Amino acid sequence: MANILIAPDSFKESMSSREAAEAIQAGFQQAGGNHNYHLIPMADGGEGTMEALTTNLDGIYQTLQVEGPNAHPVEATYAVSADGNTAIMEMAQASGLDRVAEQHREVGAASTYGTGEMIRAALDQRVHKIILGIGGSATNDGGAGMLQALGARLLDQQEESITRGGLGLEKLVTIDVSELDPRLQQTEIIVACDVTNPLLGETGASAIFGPQKGADVAMVERLDQALAHFHEQTLKVIGHDKKDVPGAGAAGGLGYGLLSYLNAELKPGIDLVLEETNFRTHAHDADLIITGEGKIDGQSVYGKTPVGVAKAGKESDTFVIAVCGQLGDNYEQVYNHGIDAVFSLVPGAVSVKEAMENGGKYLQQAARNIAMVYNKK
Repeated sequence: MANILIAPDSFKESMSSREAAEAIQAGFQQAGGNHNYHLIPMADGGEGTMEALTTNLDGIYQTLQVEGPNAHPVEATYAVSADGNTAIMEMAQASGLDRVAEQHREVGAASTYGTGEMIRAALDQRVHKIILGIGGSATNDGGAGMLQALGARLLDQQEESITRGGLGLEKLVTIDVSELDPRLQQTEIIVACDVTNPLLGETGASAIFGPQKGADVAMVERLDQALAHFHEQTLKVIGHDKKDVPGAGAAGGLGYGLLSYLNAELKPGIDLVLEETNFRTHAHDADLIITGEGKIDGQSVYGKTPVGVAKAGKESDTFVIAVCGQLGDNYEQVYNHGIDAVFSLVPGAVSVKEAMENGGKYLQQAARNIAMVYNKK
C-alpha cells in the first residue's frame, strides 16, 4: 500500500485544480492497487489560487458588490476559511482587467477602491489573516483607491479628495491616515506576488504593465511620474522607502501600497500555497507525488506549480511525476528541478478544442497508465 499525494495546478480552460486531482485519483483507482490518496489542489499565485486555497481550507465563498476599476459596480467573490480566521481573495475580482470591456478601459482612471472594499468586508467578519492575490489588475494607482476605501484621506490643494485612478495622484498634496481602519493593525496580510518589478522607472509598474492595460507612451510617462509623486508624499507619512522592494510594482503599484501602509508580506505564489496547505508535512509521508498543469516547458522552472511541488517533495526525497496537456520547448529543464518524469495526457493528434473538452478523460487515462507501471514496481 502506497501513500499517493496528488497536487496539480489547474489545466487552464479545461479543469480546475480540484477536478484535475480527482481525475488523477480516478485513473489510479481504475488500475487497482490498495493505495491511500491525499489530494491537495495547487496554484502558483495566478488564476485559480483563491479556488485552490479555499478548497484546502474548507472555505465558504462570499459575494458582495464593490466599485469596479472604472467606478461601475461589480460582483466580487472572496472566501473565508471554515475556522473564520482567514480570508482568501484575488484583487482581480474587484479591480481586474477583465472587469472592464476593452473599449471602456482607461488605465489612468482605473482604481483599486473595490479591492479595499473587499478587504474591509473581510475585516467586518473578524478575520485575523488575509491572503490576497494581486495578478490581473486593470489599475495603476499604487493602491491609492484601496487606501481610500479603508479610511485614508488623499487630498488635493483644496483639501478635497483626489479623483480615482493613477492620474488623480498628480494633484495629491496631503495623505491623512489617521482614520485608516485600525483593525488592519491586528490583521496579517500576505500577498501572492509573482513579479519582482519595483514601483518606478524602466522596469516599474507603469512601463512594464501599463501598455497591456491600454497606456500609450505618453500615458506611461505620466503614470510613472504620478506614482513617483505618490511615493514622495508617502515618505512624509510612513518614513520608510518601499519603492524598490521586489514586487512593489505589481498590480500597478498595489504591491507598494500594501507594503507601505498595510505592512503586508509579499511572497511568491507557489511558496504561499505550499505553506498554507501544509504541503511539506503531507509530502514527508508520501511514497509518490503527482503534479501537473496545462503546459510544461522551459519556463516552468520559474515559480510554476509543478516545479514548486517537486522541490518541496524532494526535501523528503519523494519521487515526483508530472502530467501536462502539452510539452513545450525545453521542458527537459524540469528534470534538474525535482521532477523525475513528465507525461503528456493527449492521446494523439487532436485539436485544441477537443483537448480542452476532453481534458478530464485524457488525464484520467494518463493517470491509469502511470498507475499500471507504478503498481508493478
